[in-house]
Amino acid sequence: MAAGVIDIGSNSIKLLIGEPADGDIMILEALKNVVPIGRSTFLKGHISQEPINLTISILEKYKKILKDYNITQVFVIATTAVREAANRHIFVDTVRRKTGLEIEVLNVGDIVYYIDAYISHKLKDTYPVHNKNLLIAEMGAGSLDISLLKKGFTLTHMGLALGGLRFRQILSRIDGSREEMAEALQEYIANEFSHFRASLPRGHVDDVFLIDENQEYLKAILPNRKVSTNFFQFSLVDVERIIGELAVKGPEEIARDYDLPLENADTLLPCMIILKMFFSLTQNSQVYIMETSLAEAVMANKVLGLELSKRYNKTNQLISVAHAICEQYNVNLEHAKNVAYIARVLFEGLAAQLGLEESELLYLSLAAYLHDIGKFISNRSHHKHSEYIINALNLFRLTDEEIRVIACAARYHRRGDPSKSHLLYNSLAGDKQIVVQKLAALLRIANALDHAHLQKVKALKVLNPGTGEITLEVSTRDNFLLERTDFNEKKELFEKISGSRLKLSINGNF
Repeated sequence: MAAGVIDIGSNSIKLLIGEPADGDIMILEALKNVVPIGRSTFLKGHISQEPINLTISILEKYKKILKDYNITQVFVIATTAVREAANRHIFVDTVRRKTGLEIEVLNVGDIVYYIDAYISHKLKDTYPVHNKNLLIAEMGAGSLDISLLKKGFTLTHMGLALGGLRFRQILSRIDGSREEMAEALQEYIANEFSHFRASLPRGHVDDVFLIDENQEYLKAILPNRKVSTNFFQFSLVDVERIIGELAVKGPEEIARDYDLPLENADTLLPCMIILKMFFSLTQNSQVYIMETSLAEAVMANKVLGLELSKRYNKTNQLISVAHAICEQYNVNLEHAKNVAYIARVLFEGLAAQLGLEESELLYLSLAAYLHDIGKFISNRSHHKHSEYIINALNLFRLTDEEIRVIACAARYHRRGDPSKSHLLYNSLAGDKQIVVQKLAALLRIANALDHAHLQKVKALKVLNPGTGEITLEVSTRDNFLLERTDFNEKKELFEKISGSRLKLSINGNF
């Protein structure tokens, strides 16, 4: 079936209408209207009334076009400018009330998911995406969203405050010669990249793929350099030559020489500088630019039902991200893995008794991996630091509320219980607070059973679940005195919530 995607970006609103065609999508209609939402968000912190009114007007026009095509599947997405606006909830509610359209505000993880799935589909016959270590980036007007994939698994992703609209705002505030402004841009972009570079896990990057929503300039600056129907190929020599040419030209000259609209001319230099930064992250001599857009990737996902295979599903991607975060923060990964394993066994045996949903196993697993992350700051009160760090993470395709649940569950892996002074916990709705306590109860036990960080538990069984006396049978031949002592101290929260006694049984004859 045909479907429509409306993309509310930082500088424009786009409508894409498409339908399935030979295993891909065929675009039936593509419209774009300039609405600089990001201009007010990035300068004032909120979306002003004028762009809100303009957005409503354009969406009403798009609804009429969708009706003419008899489209019933409509997906509305919004990115950086809406995501970062202090009044984003008011904006979303206003659009819903006045147009009936429901907006999905994408975070960086969502964008990465759609782009990565689409690239995997698009290049499945021409490039071994899942056998390479790739940097994949999407350039919008308000953000450069980057992900690092290791053989198909996400290791890290980040949104950098780089994009056409932001560049225009920067250039409007600085004054100097063309060479000085070019140098200032390079310094600004290098500074934005420095944090991403520092967060990159160890290992090499094979290739870089950049998704740019404004690809017309490619045909002007690299004529006859299209590698295939899917992408352009840049070399470092190309990029340095173009930067040298652009650094001494004004917007009018750039627009004339490269046959570009004047409003896009001043963003060409920073785009080339970004490409040069990518070369510093890979040993490859080429960077590839894909001719596609986020809206097209979302369209393909919805129309074709694109989903990454089970191996690359959401849970496995998030566990991959958790591994990379543990390495970045020098967490004992073997301890983290073991606690996650024990926590999963406990969840599977006790979830029904605690009234936990299957989806909440993911929150417990991530809390188990990340509960010690706060030791990077200090071993003293590290549970509080863990909560803070986790809450600041941009976890793959998780909402802010889900991340808060994980952060709080990790905080309470020790003996301290929630209190009125704990702001993050009290920001959660009552039902989510109960989920946090249930997950924390299981995490405390799992952590206790690896107290010495030596992975003594070789197997674990939950016996008599749902009864008044539950036994955990641990298979181990090691001295388990520390673990037993910690278990007896940490089981109290579970017993209080479940109403059942919890006993430990050691099986040394496995």
